[in-house]
Amino acid sequence: MDAVDRALIDALRTNGRMSYAELGRLVSLSGPSVTDRINRLESNGVITGYRAMVAPEQLGLNVTAMIGILLSDSAELDDVAWRLRDVPEIEDCFFVAGEESFLLKVRAGHPEDLERIIGRLTRIRGVARTRTTVALSTKWEDRPMALAEPDEDDTKHAERHSSSERR
Repeated sequence: MDAVDRALIDALRTNGRMSYAELGRLVSLSGPSVTDRINRLESNGVITGYRAMVAPEQLGLNVTAMIGILLSDSAELDDVAWRLRDVPEIEDCFFVAGEESFLLKVRAGHPEDLERIIGRLTRIRGVARTRTTVALSTKWEDRPMALAEPDEDDTKHAERHSSSERR
């Protein structure tokens, strides 16, 4: 991945609806060249999809909570992770280091709905207890961060790798 790929990714992370012509102007490439690069980034698994970002409160989801899941000693990690997939209110699920095994981001309409979600979570086999933090407000969310430029060692490694592919 070179600087042009990084610029394309940064632009798409900011505005996933940019046309290939707009992207081409941004990185000084033709539309077909941008198309080829984007297709390659998608096929290599760098770009994994596109989505619409919506305001949760506009959908009636006024409560955001982070819920830590503490597992019982006999819990099967993969089994618990699989069962968490069945809870549609979970927006994000992270496997984390520390006392908790999972950290969930959950959206609910009202505190009573959050209470029901927590009740469902505690009934999952292997969940010993939960620890919940309710967000009072959201200052920002889903902020696209600029991609770090590769350091010199990464660049040399990539050059060696690509030259060995050409042989």
